[in-house]
Amino acid sequence: MKKIFYMLITAVVAITMLDSCLGNDVYDEYKDWRQQNDAWYQQQTTSGQYTTVIAPWDPSAQVLMRWHNDTMLTKDNLKPLITSTVDVKYHLSMYNGTPVDSSYILTSPADSIYRSKPNANVEGWMIALTRMHVGDSCTVIVPYQQGYGSTKKGDLLPYSMLLFDIKLVDIYKYIAN
Repeated sequence: MKKIFYMLITAVVAITMLDSCLGNDVYDEYKDWRQQNDAWYQQQTTSGQYTTVIAPWDPSAQVLMRWHNDTMLTKDNLKPLITSTVDVKYHLSMYNGTPVDSSYILTSPADSIYRSKPNANVEGWMIALTRMHVGDSCTVIVPYQQGYGSTKKGDLLPYSMLLFDIKLVDIYKYIAN
């Protein structure tokens, strides 16, 4: 009985190893795409157009942000907490301009509004939204490490940098818990 058990375990391990050797590894499959995304992100970090914003809760997590409005006009407006409920308008595309998603197709809870808590989205959104004030409009570049990582999400490929145009319209519920 023990012999059958050990043979079964050995077979499972062998199949698992063989499966990974046959090219089912997402990291290798999307190598070129990942390298293109990494190179583009590196260009953006040195372009002078973006500010690097580091998450206060994780010094290794960051996004790049560029404000499109005069932040002096919005500096006294509320900033959401990660547990607040916010209303935003956004466009999402990949680094190469391929559109992925947009709130402008939504009709509920209001025209073009996406309502959510920052902590219910990818970490890059939490970082960006908690730095924005109501009324701010930003372009935000979310590295795949703070986005969907190695996961394919609809038309979004693994290891994709997320390029968001976001407007923080309102804080629907300012909740601290």
